[in-house]
Amino acid sequence: MIQKPKADTVIAEIHRTRREISERFGGNINAIAEDAAQRLAKSGRPIWQPKTTNQSLNRSGG
Repeated sequence: MIQKPKADTVIAEIHRTRREISERFGGNINAIAEDAAQRLAKSGRPIWQPKTTNQSLNRSGG
């Protein structure tokens, strides 16, 4: 008997969770991101900040 890999169930769970979150916020990605930021801030967990900025993002015209 061939067994399905467990990865299929993990991927299916990821898709289900993503769908549930999207439905909760009416598909509004900005609302999803804002909610995640608020939950992170309330969690009290440290947030990593780079010591330097990404110079490629700061160049004009590129």
